[in-house]
Amino acid sequence: MPKSQLRRTVVVLCSVLLLAACDTLSQRETPATPTAATCPPCPQCPTVPPPTEPAAKPLQAARWDELPGWQRDDLAAAWPAFQLSCRALNGKPGNGWKRVCELAGAVDGKNPAAVRRFFESHFTPYALIAADGKSEGLITGYYEPLLNGSRTRGKGFNVPAQGVPDDLITVDLSELVPELKHLRLRGRLQGNRLVPYFSRAEIEARGKPEKVLLWLDDAVEFFFLQVQGSGRVRLPDGSMVRLGYADQNGHPYKSIGRVLIERGELKAHEASMQGIQAWARANPARLQELLNQNPSYVFFRELPAGNDGPLGSLGVPLTAGRSLAIDPRFVPLGAPVFLATSQPNSTEPLQQLMLAQDTGGAIKGAIRADYFWGFGPRAGEQAGRMKQAGRLWVLLPSELAPK
Repeated sequence: MPKSQLRRTVVVLCSVLLLAACDTLSQRETPATPTAATCPPCPQCPTVPPPTEPAAKPLQAARWDELPGWQRDDLAAAWPAFQLSCRALNGKPGNGWKRVCELAGAVDGKNPAAVRRFFESHFTPYALIAADGKSEGLITGYYEPLLNGSRTRGKGFNVPAQGVPDDLITVDLSELVPELKHLRLRGRLQGNRLVPYFSRAEIEARGKPEKVLLWLDDAVEFFFLQVQGSGRVRLPDGSMVRLGYADQNGHPYKSIGRVLIERGELKAHEASMQGIQAWARANPARLQELLNQNPSYVFFRELPAGNDGPLGSLGVPLTAGRSLAIDPRFVPLGAPVFLATSQPNSTEPLQQLMLAQDTGGAIKGAIRADYFWGFGPRAGEQAGRMKQAGRLWVLLPSELAPK
């Protein structure tokens, strides 16, 4: 084999192995983050961009009248979320948002017509197209749950919500390869080797939780808190604290709903969050074994319990009904995105302007998004039932127009 061909082969193998050892940055632990494993020695990997999946390029420029429901949407309802995006983006020089965010300061954000004129004058909509040419993808939902907990163990509070353990090592790969800015490697030291961190089953089997932030009263509710990535906890005295995503053990997410379907214990239409919770209530002795089928485990940090939404990946509070989790490889984090889908388990249109303010482990691909429903049981019902087909248009200023 010629040396040049051998080198290319080694580089590709190194890149694939490197990617196999990394998982996508995620504010939320929604399904399907890749596994974290030992990163093999490969001196060429840090200097060679890894192979990537085909991107949805070019974005297809569209007319405003091609966006279904654009004229009917109350765009003023999205304006506070847009201002939050500008607050985060303005602090990052050279990202293309400075001009439009400064112009937004002169807009009457309470006037839907003024907001519409602003977007139509300074932005162009681009239809997102998948690598296979499809223009329609999957839209799901998420929310901020409410749990009960205590600062001390006992009296029914025996499920630990843990902070990041001292032996968890997280490597930001963008420091080695700028093209890997959305990837991290996680593991622990075993001698002088970096090996995968403990799985969920191993963490549970160790029996000695580290850095417990709070003790919760329900294992299945805690599991879904890990899936959502953030939530509020009501303490016995009635006060509230908020737990937010801090880090993850690097193992891949495995859907316990899928496990129950494969075992014949739930039908596909029953495997919603509510259906899984009902199964757990009916099978308490089997719950931990089921949860252990998902090796992924999320660690938390305690945050102020204000009434604003949880912090998304953009670093700003999420807005119920206007914040969207996206794949940042295809949609710039912070950008306005027009969503055309339907209400959960319904054909009723859900067509409105959203802001790309979050990411998630399962949010992979150009036309894949997670709709933030807000806080509490009602939001949870909607999020748990949402699995709709939909289309996305990203709105970009001229500075960020695709070439």
